[in-house]
Amino acid sequence: MQEQISALRSELKAAIDAAADLTALEDIRVAALGKKGSVSALMKGLGGMSADERKEMGPALNSLKNDVTDALAARKENLEDAALEARLVSERVDVTLPVREHVSGNIHPNSQVMDEIAEIFARLGFDVAEGPDLESDFHNFSALNIPELHPARQMQDTFYLRPDENGERKVLRTHTSPVQIRTMLSKEPPIRIIAPGRTYRSDWDATHTPMFHQVEGLVIDRDTHLGHLKGTLEAFLKAFFEVDHVTLRLRPSYFPFTEPSMEVDVQCAFTDTGVKIGDGNDWLEILGSGMVHPNVLRACNLDPNEYQGFAFGCGIDRLAMLKYGMNDLRSFFDSDLRWLKHYGFAALDLPTIAGGLSK
Repeated sequence: MQEQISALRSELKAAIDAAADLTALEDIRVAALGKKGSVSALMKGLGGMSADERKEMGPALNSLKNDVTDALAARKENLEDAALEARLVSERVDVTLPVREHVSGNIHPNSQVMDEIAEIFARLGFDVAEGPDLESDFHNFSALNIPELHPARQMQDTFYLRPDENGERKVLRTHTSPVQIRTMLSKEPPIRIIAPGRTYRSDWDATHTPMFHQVEGLVIDRDTHLGHLKGTLEAFLKAFFEVDHVTLRLRPSYFPFTEPSMEVDVQCAFTDTGVKIGDGNDWLEILGSGMVHPNVLRACNLDPNEYQGFAFGCGIDRLAMLKYGMNDLRSFFDSDLRWLKHYGFAALDLPTIAGGLSK
């Protein structure tokens, strides 16, 4: 009997080692350890043996069963590793292959213009600041000196959320000015930032959308005046429209958060192909600006007798429309690949002052 067990052990181990795949290995397992398997048949014979025979043959058969089970498990692990390795080889992607000649993706004009603006103001010493799209009433309205009954606070113009447990309503920010408030509350002057990002207002036509993009600028220091504001805007517009000179006209206006407040017009010429910035006999309103209101400084714990500053803001979407000849703002959000292929930018053509903004 011992010789039979030894011969069976050798036979099964040889068959296991020779198994070419997991299916063949499973067939060997069933043939050895299944209900009608060779090892199982020997185990069943223990019941007809005497006590002394069972005492001798029981451990021998258990050892055989354990050896076969361990050999099956080891071979299964090896075959699974080999199968995984073969799959990895067959599915491997060569990342060293050259980039496809025709790149299918395009940069959206809004993203391109935001990069252009950030590049220009970085050269002027400005940092880029960001804030949440969901704002508190304090950051979006109160700290900006906007009165309680101002139209911007009304439901027909602004997107509010339901009141929380304290009765306070969050609002989708109507401008990126809350970023200015957060910056003044967290940073000591001098401050020089731009704040690009999404903003939300209840409007929808060829030149307005419920969600649009805006960039605002803020400078706070001890000796800031209107000359600095005008010089900054001239430098920005010359670089953005890539012209040698611009002529600006500052018209008195009203914004709750600036005093004095000014609308800024740029001299231009309207042609059959679009708008030419830099010369001509026409004027185009392009942004709003002014000196930061003392009440805004006080709300941010800054002394208006010590600090003053200027702020400005304009729509990124409208800047893109003016520069690149698009006539309907709604097309920016239609997800039309044909439109994007026509107006989009190559992914690797990053805007730089030295290399040119609009390549």
